[in-house]
Amino acid sequence: MITQITQQQNTPVKLLLVYPDYTEGDAYNKSYGGNYSEGLASISASVKSGGHDCVLFHLLYDYSEHEFKNKIKDFDCDIIGFSIRTTIFNSCKKLIKWTKEALPDCFVFCGGYHVTLVPDEVLETDGVDAVMVGEGELPTLEFCDKIKSGEDYTDILSMYFKMPDGSVKKNNIMPLLEDLDKLPIPDFNLFDYKNLEAAKIKTAIVMMSRGCLFSCTYCGNSQFRNVYPNKKKYTRFRSAENALKYLETLLELYPGIEYISFRDSIFNSYPDWFDSFIELYKNKINKPFTCNLRLDLLTEETVRKMKEAGCYLIDVGVESGDYEIRTKYLKRMMTDEQMINAFNWFHKYGITTLTYNIIGLPHENLSKALKTIKLNVKLNPDKIIPNIFYPYPMTVLRDIAKEAGFLPDIIPADCRVPLKQDNFKEHEVLYAANYFMKYIKRYRRCEKLPKFIGKPLEKYYDFVFTGPLTPRKFLVWWSDRKKNIYKSMRSLLINKTPGLYLKIRNRRLKNMQR
Repeated sequence: MITQITQQQNTPVKLLLVYPDYTEGDAYNKSYGGNYSEGLASISASVKSGGHDCVLFHLLYDYSEHEFKNKIKDFDCDIIGFSIRTTIFNSCKKLIKWTKEALPDCFVFCGGYHVTLVPDEVLETDGVDAVMVGEGELPTLEFCDKIKSGEDYTDILSMYFKMPDGSVKKNNIMPLLEDLDKLPIPDFNLFDYKNLEAAKIKTAIVMMSRGCLFSCTYCGNSQFRNVYPNKKKYTRFRSAENALKYLETLLELYPGIEYISFRDSIFNSYPDWFDSFIELYKNKINKPFTCNLRLDLLTEETVRKMKEAGCYLIDVGVESGDYEIRTKYLKRMMTDEQMINAFNWFHKYGITTLTYNIIGLPHENLSKALKTIKLNVKLNPDKIIPNIFYPYPMTVLRDIAKEAGFLPDIIPADCRVPLKQDNFKEHEVLYAANYFMKYIKRYRRCEKLPKFIGKPLEKYYDFVFTGPLTPRKFLVWWSDRKKNIYKSMRSLLINKTPGLYLKIRNRRLKNMQR
């Protein structure tokens, strides 16, 4: 049953946004600073543009029940919105329950990626009064406006409500805002910005766009666009001039920022926009930056312009080195040659490169994972991140895994390898992920040796990686111990001695670019 909002008419609304900013695996490790969320900052700016107030409860770890209840009471808000990711949904259920126990009359609604993919599942959660599907700026502002004016708010587009009679009212989805320039500049001050993990190392996380042109089967974007009636307008960028205003506003607020990290899905989606923006950026901002690119949209001229404007690091999704998996299952229609050519340009212009790779994909095995390692050897990136596949709700690749019988009915919160495949067992997936970089270094050494030595040594490493004699379970346990020590040291450096961390990082980047 929906919680009735009791609000004095014509009084601005105070909205509390709850942001669980941790993973289930790290839930009990108290961290520092946390991460910036563009979506929450943008919602806050929209709400404040209507004369309302918005504050943030930034959860950096899994609070105890007593601690959480006392804290949430202190905010004294009219409505509470939870930002929910798939991998934190179980924790959010507990937090919502505690919220209702501490504040029985509060109105709780939920938004975020997970809600957009499976709104009915979230709405069934005890304590949830409504969910918001899709982008939240305009629906949230309208919600606050109607509460203020005393109007019926249960007809707001993009929102589903639990009604007093126990039924659910599902409103149509609001069309995408096609012109991002109509949004206010995000409310960066919603966060304790100077103490965010990125800001401590003088870096700003920014986004100039929404959406993605492509439909990779493992990514939520393949389904997010289908939510909207104007889905053909799913990929949008702020105008080059408005994007510049965004950055100038941020840098005026926080002049200590020295690096910009563009977190757009694909920064080079539209060449005309890119050319206009990069010229403005070079002339007006001119700070070192990093971004994500799509290699099959790339030209050498684009790489040259990025280098001139200050690009020091490129992030690229390689995902899989097995051509069948990459094209048949991931729907990433790019060849090894396209990727190799692009990386040759990055090396030519001295731009550091980082690749994202996925291990544990449906129908993968150790031999196919080895192809991903060997493709990275050919690309010769400076940094490499292997991620273990997670089957996000409503994605095509999740359906593929389900149909093949690889997906259990319930994925435990602390599960490291979600798929259960006879041909790629859990400890084999963990071994491939944990020792990914080690094997790349081994194969690189093979390339430098004379062929009569390098080729036999390469075959020996192939056998160790895929063969039956390797003690993978023990090696995974050992690498986990070392990895935890490294993560703790990195977090300590960033949060306690950020200046030292920057010196070490910058020295490494210079060595990579030589």
